[in-house]
Amino acid sequence: MTKRHGYALLAAVFAMIVAISGAIYVGVAADDGTGGTRNATADNRAPRDSAAPASAGTWVGTWSASPAGAEPGTETNGMAGRSLRNVVHTDVGGTEARITLSNLYGQQPLNITHASIAVAAAENDAAAVADTMRRLTFSGSTTVTVPAGAQIMSDAVRVRIPRDSDVLVTTYSPTPSGPVTYHPHARQISYAAQGDRTEDLTATAYTEQTPHWRYLTALDVLSDESVGTVVALGDSITDGITSTEGANHRWTDVLADRLRAAAGTRDVPRYSVVNQGISGNQVLAEGLGRPADNPSGLNRLERDVLGRTNVKAVVIDLGVNDILRNQGQVDPVTVTDGLREMVRRAHARGLRVVGATLMPFGGHRGYSRSRDAVRRAVNAEIRAGKVYDAVVDFDKALRDPYDPRRLRADYDSGDHLHPSDKGYERMAEVFELGDLTGATPAEL
Repeated sequence: MTKRHGYALLAAVFAMIVAISGAIYVGVAADDGTGGTRNATADNRAPRDSAAPASAGTWVGTWSASPAGAEPGTETNGMAGRSLRNVVHTDVGGTEARITLSNLYGQQPLNITHASIAVAAAENDAAAVADTMRRLTFSGSTTVTVPAGAQIMSDAVRVRIPRDSDVLVTTYSPTPSGPVTYHPHARQISYAAQGDRTEDLTATAYTEQTPHWRYLTALDVLSDESVGTVVALGDSITDGITSTEGANHRWTDVLADRLRAAAGTRDVPRYSVVNQGISGNQVLAEGLGRPADNPSGLNRLERDVLGRTNVKAVVIDLGVNDILRNQGQVDPVTVTDGLREMVRRAHARGLRVVGATLMPFGGHRGYSRSRDAVRRAVNAEIRAGKVYDAVVDFDKALRDPYDPRRLRADYDSGDHLHPSDKGYERMAEVFELGDLTGATPAEL
């Protein structure tokens, strides 16, 4: 078989996988830049102000979070009778917005009778700017039912979303619909209120706080500031688990700031950045259940990268948990082969792939010489250009020059695995922005 025929066969296989995935994980919008959506069941016609006329711009992701599991304690009733006000931070701004809600880990239909979006009055606050409050609709309806295991995208609504700002997305479900699909370790406080307080402008009723994001997995905007989306796929280091809560100090936040500041200069693309990190994530192994809690990178690539809006490039920072969380010495070849498979799938969609070296973890409770040897072997393959299109060397940037098995003290959060805020900033600083564009070879 020639390479050309092999690539054609590979493309056909992936097309079949996508079709099957769409049938199982329904409601995913096929984005073509026009804002078109395919939704789950909806009824009750929309109020007159919810439809958004067509505007100029490009649909891109401005925020996202991966559904990672079922929230403990919500198995029976979910969050029935509560308004859930998720606080999320935007990268780029836009003139229209739409959201994605997930009931991936639900075991019964999720009935949303009221949903809204608004710009927050202040950072880390549940109060809204009055003239930005908008009621959300789904296929023209204010009510929607999201089947268990499914997700849904809202209609676009006209509202000016500023870049680098907090946005409030609120949903209300009157009926039991557990368990709740959530993203733990948000590093951002969100809120809940008793009753339907979806369009409340004040924070008075929102007395319950949570460190999780619930149901909400994406916020897209129609933007003239960006022409595409970069997805960061990673583990707790990408999730920013040790960054300052509510400060947006993850390395992806700093990278987004750098891209915004340099966009249009030299070869720097006008891209937004969305974060698809899950704490504890591995390339190969995943949690228990169907669907699996904390699905592997290989498992979730289709959903969390290829399924995001207008993706142009992906940054992968995975592999350290494959080494730390498995008994005995892991073969570095299994890790790099898994990473190469992810790159092949991304290339089949025409995406540029930048990969990170694995940072040291000397002093961490999981450290051993054999595990560090695996890490160094994986890094050697990555640095040799045998895995990714381009490399960002987080290991070199953050390791202690006097003891390269460890993070430098001021870059260490204290657990000898995760960076401090200064360490996250350093990760973004060493990123070569121009590496996000360029050729996508079929083989490495």
